[in-house]
Amino acid sequence: MKVNNNLAINPAYSHLLGELVAVLQDFENQGEYVTKGERNVIKKATIQGVKLNIKKFKTPNFFQSLVYQFLRKSKAKRSFEYANILTKVGIKTPLPIAFLEQFRFGLKESFYVSEHVEYDLDFRVLNHSPNYPERDEILRQMATFTFKLHENNINFLDHSPGNTLIKKTENNTFNFYLIDLNRMRFELMDLKKRMHNFRRLWLSKKMINVMAPVYAALVGSPEDEVRQLMQLYSKEFQGKVNKRKLRKRRG
Repeated sequence: MKVNNNLAINPAYSHLLGELVAVLQDFENQGEYVTKGERNVIKKATIQGVKLNIKKFKTPNFFQSLVYQFLRKSKAKRSFEYANILTKVGIKTPLPIAFLEQFRFGLKESFYVSEHVEYDLDFRVLNHSPNYPERDEILRQMATFTFKLHENNINFLDHSPGNTLIKKTENNTFNFYLIDLNRMRFELMDLKKRMHNFRRLWLSKKMINVMAPVYAALVGSPEDEVRQLMQLYSKEFQGKVNKRKLRKRRG
């Protein structure tokens, strides 16, 4: 049965098309592993001097494959489209290069390709290293970055520590790059929804005390209200996750 391919590529990288397709079609034997998880696999490859990250999404089951063919965009396509939206409004993410969907009685395989970004740390480092150099300054700038997301009506549903890459630049400033983009909503966000969006970052009380004043000043809301909401949603989320882990341990 013939496989139908649906591929889109950033026009600025159209000269890579032939070699990129060859790499995707021989994905198992190409590039180097970055992560090899149960669900998704990420490899890095270089084509004509351009360093790429290639994410292969988990093969969906039969029902899901039909949903992705007829009812819903694939994760690869959403990642590509959302990355383009972010880029247009000045939110940093690894530059979107291409996506490929392969259909045969439903979606079989899908890939998202982005430009490789060199970075210094991800947000998880700040969670686990209270004495990390310039930690408070990074947190303050992260609050500003998240405010910019919200002001552009972007509700990043996976706004979690592993999905923000951080790179130090000149003049004591930091660039933040969002990854794992396939779950987003584009909507107006009131203060409660904005604070709810911080919950997955696994913020400690000390981290909240650094970030809340910055966000409050930007959004024009009382600092105490911002801090209390941020603490409330963070505590609720952390409690749910910890309870789930405890249930798993008990079998």
